[in-house]
Amino acid sequence: MTTFSKMPAVIAFDRKLEPSDALMYSGSWDDIASESTWQAIELFDRRNRAVKSNFKPEILNDEVQLQKQIAEANLAWGDDAALHHDHDTLKVSFTLRVVNGLSCPSVCNNVDFEKACKDKINDYVQSNIGNLASRYTYNIANGRFLWRNRVGAQEIKVIVNHTSLSEPLVFDAYDYSLKNTTSDTPKLAKLSALIKLGFESEKPVLLTINAYTKLGNGQRVWPSQEMILNPVKGEKSRHLFSLKVNGKDIAAMHCEKIGNALRTIDDWYPSFNETEAPIAIESYGSVTQRGVAYRSTKNDFKTLLLKWLNSDDSDILKKDEQDFVVAMLIRGGVFGEGES
Repeated sequence: MTTFSKMPAVIAFDRKLEPSDALMYSGSWDDIASESTWQAIELFDRRNRAVKSNFKPEILNDEVQLQKQIAEANLAWGDDAALHHDHDTLKVSFTLRVVNGLSCPSVCNNVDFEKACKDKINDYVQSNIGNLASRYTYNIANGRFLWRNRVGAQEIKVIVNHTSLSEPLVFDAYDYSLKNTTSDTPKLAKLSALIKLGFESEKPVLLTINAYTKLGNGQRVWPSQEMILNPVKGEKSRHLFSLKVNGKDIAAMHCEKIGNALRTIDDWYPSFNETEAPIAIESYGSVTQRGVAYRSTKNDFKTLLLKWLNSDDSDILKKDEQDFVVAMLIRGGVFGEGES
């Protein structure tokens, strides 16, 4: 049996859960069933004369300079978005493609490593892939992908369509707590079976997902924010994401942001009992908002994968460790370790 001390110099896996960017529309809760009534949300400029509240230490230690800066206005200029003033509900619409070929790297320069990986992952897919499918299903049903648009909503409804369904699957997002990762209901089981089918079959599964969140007339909504490198001083400081559809710019959310929410299924990391919050699948359990990496070099992705491939014992990894490794392959990425 070939053993591997590290990852190949060149190896990468394609994503197997591929969400589109999500478009944002304004409408009324009572008109959810009427597609024609929903209107695109367009970005607009917001300019404010705000108050300064953040100062460097040298300014704080100089009372004269501090008073001078406090007296100056903090001029803010950026993109904003909101529901129309006679509308109370946000619609977020995207598609999700579930793709097979989980065990096959898109590139790999080590034939033995590729074969060992295929053998292990194929065995897992045949017996356990439904475990992960149910977790991705849960994050569709609970509307986690709405992010800030979910906070404080009066009601949230998620509607999932697929060509095989005689009628859409409808979920009340508040039935599924964000602190959990799984639940057992017939509707969840039906959606989970579709996602599982996408991982297993030659033909990808394409889901259409529409989420409706009742926020209140004219309430602000939250498209994705663009990252602007080296912004020009005095110019617009906040840029929100939009897509041009039929000649009109529509507020939108990045596919990466949708994907991060869908893969927030890791409640296997060591300190979960302290945080009581699942995190997104990442090699080292990194959560940039908290500045913490929850997985050490003993239970990170590469360490666990190599441990699994270097053993004939199928149980060398605990079940949740296997789940984490395969979820990382679904996430996709470049994992090569070049020659030092």
